[in-house]
Amino acid sequence: MPFTKINGRDIYYETHGDGDTIVLLHHGFGCTKMWQDIYPALIKEGYRVIMYDRRGYGRSEKDANFHEFYEGDEFRAESVKELATLTEILNINSFDIIGQCEGGVIGIDYAVKNPDQVNGLVVSSTQCYSPVTMAELNRQKFPKAFSDLDSGLRQKFIDWHGMDNAEPFYNQFRTCGGAYGKGIFDLRGLLPSVACPTLVLYPDRSFLFDVEQAVAFYRHLPEGALAILPGCGHNTYEERPQEYVQLVLEFLKRRRS
Repeated sequence: MPFTKINGRDIYYETHGDGDTIVLLHHGFGCTKMWQDIYPALIKEGYRVIMYDRRGYGRSEKDANFHEFYEGDEFRAESVKELATLTEILNINSFDIIGQCEGGVIGIDYAVKNPDQVNGLVVSSTQCYSPVTMAELNRQKFPKAFSDLDSGLRQKFIDWHGMDNAEPFYNQFRTCGGAYGKGIFDLRGLLPSVACPTLVLYPDRSFLFDVEQAVAFYRHLPEGALAILPGCGHNTYEERPQEYVQLVLEFLKRRRS
């Protein structure tokens, strides 16, 4: 299992295939393992796929300051720096990004800060703005503590983050912090600065974000495209992986033409 040192911490990553590079950015509860139904199809179509567990997630090192980092103001900026360092280590000069939910926020931030590197961007189930504070939204949307989740979901988090970390991770993630922060969240002022073609991939049955978020996202992008998955829940990569990949590949083909 490959690890690399970033800011003195062990960061887990995987690289698969050959060809133009796609970087996969996991969501705020996830890790590289969530991409198991997505990355093989991208490799089959001739792409090189890079995926990694961000600081403190999955198999990457969780240091004593993670809680403070997760709820602090530097989460997004440090996540961008982490990706920049990884691409430098792997000698990747340009690439496409696929970001799921919170990973899409980091993808947006990265594309704005590094426009010469990002060829195209896909954001799936990513929030555009919050009508209430994120602390309040999380209280509404994640009422159950880890111990109250169904056994299958608890086992998934244990598989993703380990027996010792799964429960404290989940209970922290569902509260506040990360890329979405604790206050009012709003990407609309940032989106006009995204220079690359961007696909907004959204379900119409997300328990977390209304589908209107996708339209707002799309309307604020200079080179936006919009795809809605009907009858699909929030975890688009898991519920509709074949359609997910098909829409991504079609977008990448159009971007390259």
